[in-house]
Amino acid sequence: MKYSAVLLGLAAILAIGRCEDEVNEAAHLLVSKQILNRYLVETMDIVVKYTVHNVGNSAALEVEITDNSFHPDNFAHISGELNARIDRVPPGTNVSHTVVVRPRKYGYFNFTAAEVLYRRTEDAPRMQVAVSSEPGEGLVVAFRDYDKKFSSHVIDWAAFAVMTLPSLAIPFALWYSSKSKYEKLSKSTKKH
Repeated sequence: MKYSAVLLGLAAILAIGRCEDEVNEAAHLLVSKQILNRYLVETMDIVVKYTVHNVGNSAALEVEITDNSFHPDNFAHISGELNARIDRVPPGTNVSHTVVVRPRKYGYFNFTAAEVLYRRTEDAPRMQVAVSSEPGEGLVVAFRDYDKKFSSHVIDWAAFAVMTLPSLAIPFALWYSSKSKYEKLSKSTKKH
């Protein structure tokens, strides 16, 4: 009985060591999802960047990134793929993928994590599931509010100039006419 317990213990230790070797030889992906815009504005492009880092010792294969954060009712897809596939991510490298979407509405939106499926080794029987980092809730500002704050207001300044012109032009005209009269009087008195 003691002998079989010792053999069972040794077998368990060897199995754990073998599993650790398999894990050390597998790919490990870290995925980040970033919103690159400083301001999220209705009807203006939003750039989303996905970065896949392979920190494992072998290549990650058949990497599939799926992001369901951008519902078609709320966002128009401009460029890039929300369901992207990368054939291979070598060990110790990173791969970036960029998507551009345009919000159709303003308000608060929850930008959830993207789901990533990949094979850790070439002979892996099933796909490994991972999730990206999550930017969280973001406020998409109405375009009119953004425009009020950040536009150059050329039309506003032109209207201001037109409105202030009479209040500057009338006193100038009065001063100029009195100056001209005074100069005429002063020239005529000097001649006598």
